[in-house]
Order: sequence, then structure tokens, then C-alpha cells
Amino acid sequence: MKKIRKAVIAVAGSGTRLLPATKSMPKEMLPVVDKPIIQLVVEELVAGGIEDIILVTKWDKKPLEDHFDHSWALEHDLAESGKKEKLAEMKRISEMANFIYVRQKGPYGNGTPVLSAASLVQDEAFMYVWGDDLVRSKVPFAKQMIDDYQKTGHLMIGVQKVPRNQVDRYGIVSLKDKKTMQLNGIIEKPEIKSAPSQLADFGRMILNQEIVDILKKTKLGKGNELWIVDAIRDYIQAGGEFYAKEVKDGEWLTTGDPWNLLRANLEYALERKDLKQALKKYLKNI
Repeated sequence: MKKIRKAVIAVAGSGTRLLPATKSMPKEMLPVVDKPIIQLVVEELVAGGIEDIILVTKWDKKPLEDHFDHSWALEHDLAESGKKEKLAEMKRISEMANFIYVRQKGPYGNGTPVLSAASLVQDEAFMYVWGDDLVRSKVPFAKQMIDDYQKTGHLMIGVQKVPRNQVDRYGIVSLKDKKTMQLNGIIEKPEIKSAPSQLADFGRMILNQEIVDILKKTKLGKGNELWIVDAIRDYIQAGGEFYAKEVKDGEWLTTGDPWNLLRANLEYALERKDLKQALKKYLKNI
């Protein structure tokens, strides 16, 4: 089976829940400790074997594009001042993948970035990722998904169990088979009483050309938006198999609002040898 080497990342959102921080800065460039959110996402993908990163952007995302480019003046200054480790890190950021930028065109919705990048992923399976979703795990989650795909050929979406009283905030999967995690479908923000499970989907998927072709014909759905889950539903109803994939030895962390961004910062800081003890002491004191 052909190895998955491409990933499409949706980064065209405005981040209004994080205003005013996102007034002139893409939300994906906000820091988690000392790395932008988007860099952590890309590093996970690269660790999973992804070589081509296709970022679907809009007019105000230039800082994001610049981040993955060489900064010749900065690199020159670091070299002149003898900061070899910092220089190597700056070069690594620019060279860890091939970066392609595509402007989003089409209706509002999380299915539109796939259509915007469709010509770049023709006839091959690819990962589709939200640019503000992080996954902390011992084995990078992208690698877990890609390894699973190489063994089974399954298209899939990342899921994580959430408290029952929060299921109305997420897309919740309905399982056809709990053992294999095969899906019946995905219900977007169901009522708490009628939710088919507590497994919430998030921004990690493996899709293929069949899903893209269905998405091209998918009508606008809830909120007059183009939803990727509607295309997945139609794919399943047409006889296709689609699966849920839980994170092993880790957790999904969203960063789309102030509390969750703060929580992500704390979780990542507590993994850092240079910050862990000081942070624990500070938290205990307050």
C-alpha cells in the first residue's frame, strides 16, 4: 500500500474566541511555552512520516508562512554570535518538510480546505488536520494513525472520550462495531440525552480521493456550512468503511479558547525538564 506522505492543515480560521491576541496574529502562531501551536502540529506530522505539508490559508496568515521559511538575517546574527544550537533549531524548522501554501476558496466550513487542496492530493490517501488541535502522546498520534492505515487500509478519524455533560460541544461518533471501532456516522453537537457515545472527534483524519469526490457534491449543512463529517456520512451510507481511532498513551488538547490554550501551556510546560519543578512549586504556592 502506498505510504501516506502528504498532510493538509486547515489554518484559515480567524480565532475570534482569542481576540484581541489574534487581531494581527494567526491563532496558530500563539505560543505553547516557546513554540507556536502550528509548529507542534507540524512536528507531530513529520514524526509520523509526512513529507509534504499543505497549509490552507487566507490573506492574514503571512506570519505563519514566514515561520517555516528561512530567516537569513536571524540565522546570520545567530552564526555571528556563536549561538550554534539556536541556529541549528531555526534551520531545522524550515527544512523539516516541504511546505506548500494554498489560499482557501469556497463556502465557509471545515470541508472547504480539503477542496482547496484537492488538486495536490489527487488519487492518494492523506492526513487532514486542524491547525489548532494538539495531541500529546508517547508515540506521535500521526504515526499511530499512519501505521494503522498501512496495516488495514482504513480511513479514520481521531476520537477521545469526553464527559457525558460535554457531548453537545463536539462531533460525536456512532459506532457500528465497538471492537473494530467502525463507524455508523458522526453527529455534530448532539443533545446530551440522545448522544450515541462519549467519543468526540477532533482534527486528525485519514481521507482519500473517494471522500474528496463525495465532498465536491455535498450540500451545505448545519449553519449553512460545508462539513467534512457530512461527506464521511455520505461515504458510509454509500457502503464505505470508516473507523474511529483513539489516542494511545496520550490526549488531545484543543487550543481554540483562552482556557484550553492556557491548559495546553501548562501541560507542555510540565513535560519540560527546565520548567517542570519551578512550575510545580509555583502552582503549589498559589
